[in-house]
Amino acid sequence: MAETGASPLPSSSPAHTPLARAEQFVWLTARVLEQRRFAYHFLDGSADAVETALAAYRNADEGYGHALEPDLRGPVSQPLHTGHALRVLDSIGRCGGQRVERVCRYLTSVSTPDGALPAVHPSQRGYPAAPFVPIVDDPPSDLLATGPVVGLLHRNQVWHAWLFRATDFCWQAIESLEKSHPYEVHAAVAFLESVPDRPRAQAAADRLGRLVREHRLATLDPARPNDYPVSAGYAPGEHHYPHDFARTPESLARAWFTDEEMARSLDFLANEQAEDGGWPIRWRQWAPSTAMESRPIVTIEALRTLRAYGRSIG
Repeated sequence: MAETGASPLPSSSPAHTPLARAEQFVWLTARVLEQRRFAYHFLDGSADAVETALAAYRNADEGYGHALEPDLRGPVSQPLHTGHALRVLDSIGRCGGQRVERVCRYLTSVSTPDGALPAVHPSQRGYPAAPFVPIVDDPPSDLLATGPVVGLLHRNQVWHAWLFRATDFCWQAIESLEKSHPYEVHAAVAFLESVPDRPRAQAAADRLGRLVREHRLATLDPARPNDYPVSAGYAPGEHHYPHDFARTPESLARAWFTDEEMARSLDFLANEQAEDGGWPIRWRQWAPSTAMESRPIVTIEALRTLRAYGRSIG
């Protein structure tokens, strides 16, 4: 083939921006839902298209299944899938109306005796699931599953009978925490960001931030990860950084970290973009398909976080 004389595009060209590289990764690897979400958030895509793609995961009981949350496989509805669906709807401004009222009926049907959600409903038994997700016959209430759902419903001013006891459960669980782990803290923050009692939420967030720093749950210096312990049951290297706790500058968790700590964290996040254009996952990889499906989700959230903090993504 004859030489054209064209030189490679410089790294600063539009084709080599973080966003352009991520776009190629998404088209190459992502499910239709994440393709539609990427288009909505970064390419002026349609919210209707996102909602149509999400509807494929909805079941007759108005919960969501079909491995929407990749670490739980199989068709059955689960609280974690349904929480994921609500986050998607919230991100496109569609978390309300009769659709969400029907979701609340599903949440009521799978709630524990104290009115909250289990991490995994026993209906998952018989279908593949991550080994770090236990399936038991009588699961307890779980802040990790309940907090983000309750927070999103409050954020969108959804009022349903299910919310009352679930909100009480979250308050009790958060205000009694003496030790925790990063994913539980994320769930607590998701609740506190939107619950109506703002003075109480601020006080709880201040206390939670002190716990996070005291127990070294956030890796404050990405260059020295070994100085920060990984929580019990987590994968080796499954560290969490300030940007993981405070996804936007408006987050209650942003006050937990200095400007310098947050800047280092965001630098680390930007530099984590891999050669293929996607961001890595840090939790335990137990099946090839789950890792492949999770990386586009993580990639979209990484780009949204960087953009929220004013970082250039292209």
